Amino acid sequence: MSKLAVVPGSFDPITNGHLDIITRAAKVFDQVNVVIMNNSAKNSLFTVEERMTLIEKATANLPNVQVASSNGLMINYAESVGAVAVVRGLRAVTDFEYEMQITSMNRVLDEDIETFFIMTKNQYSFLSSSIVKEVAKYGGNISELVPKEVESALKKKFQQ
Repeated sequence: MSKLAVVPGSFDPITNGHLDIITRAAKVFDQVNVVIMNNSAKNSLFTVEERMTLIEKATANLPNVQVASSNGLMINYAESVGAVAVVRGLRAVTDFEYEMQITSMNRVLDEDIETFFIMTKNQYSFLSSSIVKEVAKYGGNISELVPKEVESALKKKFQQ
């Protein structure tokens, strides 16, 4: 039986921290679906389609990773694809407190889908999409923080 995990997020844009978590999840699970949770309340820099393309390029070397998007509850998406697990990355204690609340609610909605936390590598413990966008906006060097495709896409966005 194939074990499918979901790695949800906004990924606006995907960073090397996200990619680290996805890569490590792909070593543990037979299939990993990276799902862009489309939150209409958030003002995203990249469209869902642009984010999907960037993630597909960044994970092209991972044959068991697929990219999707969803507008609803993440747990409903996970159920619809037959996921056995949700994988979340943790950077700090503050992440854990937030993720514990989400995990508890997801367990109420579907107790059969487990949540697995992967601690980020130390080099990415400060990294977020928001900070990457801020640095890129002002022309800072983000080459160590994001895949090359994302670096190029950010430069184009901020030149407009």
